[in-house]
Amino acid sequence: MNATAAAARRELLTGMMLAAAGAIAFSCKAIIVKLAYRYHVDATTTIMYRMLFALPLFLCLAWWSGRAQPPLSGRDWRALSGLGFCGYYLASYLDFAGLQYINANLERLILYLNPTIVLLAGKLLFKTSVTRAQWLALSVSYLGVLLVFGHDVQTGPDIVLGSVLVLGSAISYAIYLVYSGATVRRLGALRVTGTATTIACILCIAQFFILKPPAAMVVAAPVIWLSVLNAVLCTFVPVLITMMALERIGAGLTAQIGMIGPMSTVALSVLILHEPFNAWIAAGTALVVAGVWMLARFRQPSATKS
Repeated sequence: MNATAAAARRELLTGMMLAAAGAIAFSCKAIIVKLAYRYHVDATTTIMYRMLFALPLFLCLAWWSGRAQPPLSGRDWRALSGLGFCGYYLASYLDFAGLQYINANLERLILYLNPTIVLLAGKLLFKTSVTRAQWLALSVSYLGVLLVFGHDVQTGPDIVLGSVLVLGSAISYAIYLVYSGATVRRLGALRVTGTATTIACILCIAQFFILKPPAAMVVAAPVIWLSVLNAVLCTFVPVLITMMALERIGAGLTAQIGMIGPMSTVALSVLILHEPFNAWIAAGTALVVAGVWMLARFRQPSATKS
């Protein structure tokens, strides 16, 4: 094996490891949030602390990625504000709120429908074509979620509320993905992520102080440490390493490796949260992963527009 081939192999292996680490780190978020809820805090408080600790990191990312670039225009700020509100503030809040009512397994499966929601959004907003194979992939994914939902809904009506909230989170983030393309091409992925997430952090912190008195910041010490872990390990680090993976192996392979996410959530929820694992969860997870894999295979270059 010559030096060029060896370097290419190392680059591929590094990219695959980064993509897998990013998917697992993202999946840990639900586990950490569920652990924090054991200390009697709500979604508003939990997301405020997550964003409070993440804010300095994303401020640095926004500064670093834009240091050699021209200043942001009014148009840029409007676009980034909209993306930050939709993709990181609203999507995050609805997700955290939904986790108060459903388990981590169902939450991760619903969020994993995101590629299918992006495809449907493109169909509705931009009249893009959807092939028969893609419709089949959509059906398989949604059947998997319905399988787990149909089993869990027997435990109480809160499952419906939690599922609707998390689905709203997935839709909000899908809208962000659909509309972010032009801004990312103009400003770069890291600058968009750093600035938009900084805006979302400020919105989450402001929401807390609008809805709650300052005294509500007093929480159990484990909530603080879990929030630091959430902000760094499950928010900032996955963004960076996923971007690094994209540069090395491309979006297609990164997305396919990302299918490890739901499976890692299932394993962690059983090991750490002691959530039940049964045939319904196994079958639902398999169907959702299979559907997203089929969608990645069948997606055409013209199938999305942003």
